[in-house]
Amino acid sequence: MPKAEDLLNREIMRVNIHLPRQRVSLEEALKSENGYVVLRDGSRHYFRASELKYLSDILDEEEWAKLKLPIILEISTVDRGYFRVHGRVEVKVIDTVLGQFDPLDERSEGRYPRYLLPKIRRTLPTTTTYAFIME
Repeated sequence: MPKAEDLLNREIMRVNIHLPRQRVSLEEALKSENGYVVLRDGSRHYFRASELKYLSDILDEEEWAKLKLPIILEISTVDRGYFRVHGRVEVKVIDTVLGQFDPLDERSEGRYPRYLLPKIRRTLPTTTTYAFIME
């Protein structure tokens, strides 16, 4: 009989089927005629040109190669009141969208209250995605 933890792990994998097999940089997405990533289920997820333009406007050109898309918003099954973002450039984007960007802050991980998710997803619906994690 499978353990409860094994069942939960399989369920987490199932709900994360929408995640990309491999993320692309903003630079790659801008150069591509049809910016997209291939998802774990084999389908394609396309980025809106207007979002790519917005991201290119708020970042320095050298950051375009560092920003990986889609930006993954990690939602923990344990710490349910918050979500996390990893990567210095990714944190800069989220802080900018939320109006909290501080040029002196160079965090590589951001932890945000979950109620801010709708604002981020309204601004960046195709260039962000959720990932459910067990932590």
